[in-house]
Amino acid sequence: MNYRRVFIPNSYVHLIIIAYNRKSIFVNNIALLRHSFKNAKQFFKFEIVAICVLPEHIHLILNPENIEEYPKIITSIKYYFSNNNVGVETPTYGYVNKGEKGIFQRRFFEHTITSEEELNNQIDYIHYNPVKHGLVKNVKDWQYSSFHKFVKQGLYENDWGSAEDIKNIKDLDFE
Repeated sequence: MNYRRVFIPNSYVHLIIIAYNRKSIFVNNIALLRHSFKNAKQFFKFEIVAICVLPEHIHLILNPENIEEYPKIITSIKYYFSNNNVGVETPTYGYVNKGEKGIFQRRFFEHTITSEEELNNQIDYIHYNPVKHGLVKNVKDWQYSSFHKFVKQGLYENDWGSAEDIKNIKDLDFE
């Protein structure tokens, strides 16, 4: 199967990285995950516009200096994270045969963002994701998100995104 990615210069990319068999490894290893991102920044120039780390998957919007490098950025993050003892189950033969450790799903989801309206909708979706998954009742209660940075910048009210706000969130579902 030929897999093609879209590379539109000066665009943003919404990415979803999922753990192998949806194991809850990211929140439990948040310090390692942060180091994985810092390590990638040593090799690539990119801005994390918005992020939300959930137990078994990560949503983030990247703004890479070179749009064609975002797959390499994700590979770099996965590689650093995987080379530390995270403690997941033994992967299937197909993963082991390719030298993979069974920490991440092989592929990642990407969506290229081409307008400011779409960017704002995607940021809303990312920040609302912990409420959507029933992890918290209010967006402000999830600590592994860029939401609090957005509040400090005056882009959100602190009470935005309660379970009652679902009617105001665009119907976006990327999982």
